[in-house]
Amino acid sequence: MGVPGRTRVYGWRWRRNPLRRRSDVVEAWTGLVLAVLLFVGAPLVGVVAARWADDEGRATAAEQRAERHHVRAVAVAGAGAGALPVPAGRQYLYRVRVLWTEPGAGSRTATAHVPAGTRRGDAVDLWLDARGRTVAPPPGAAAVRQHSVAVGICATGVTAGLVLLARTALRRTVVQRRLGEWERAWARTGPEWTGRRA
Repeated sequence: MGVPGRTRVYGWRWRRNPLRRRSDVVEAWTGLVLAVLLFVGAPLVGVVAARWADDEGRATAAEQRAERHHVRAVAVAGAGAGALPVPAGRQYLYRVRVLWTEPGAGSRTATAHVPAGTRRGDAVDLWLDARGRTVAPPPGAAAVRQHSVAVGICATGVTAGLVLLARTALRRTVVQRRLGEWERAWARTGPEWTGRRA
């Protein structure tokens, strides 16, 4: 609700009238530009950033799939047999020794992270790099998509924050200029109203 007896006139900064100042016109145009940047520009930046992150994520996943190879190993010990859990997202993983056979290289062992509940003799998926070291699996399509969405949301938020920061700075500048205009106008008209000499 507005103040009783007070009428709010919308769009007065756009209309020609004797009370409109140059700072009012500047404020109206910058408000329009900032609104377009906030509601069109920020989401557009987010979409572009998400597309870029998706392309980069897919390229990285393809590169990792080419560099790494998957083997099926067997757990030598069960998860939790003296192993300390390592937090991984919503679950805990345990470091255990695993065994697998490679053609031409015979049996090999390594330490791998396995989920809780893995027992001795259970099959374990293992990813190895070119040197035969255990590495994380390449990101899947869902992980790439989640990363892309997160990048897009962050880019939108940062852009919107910058636009709002620019709006605050411009508003402060316009208000300071307007106060200066009022002081100059009062210096000219004040003596006529108060009867004092400038």
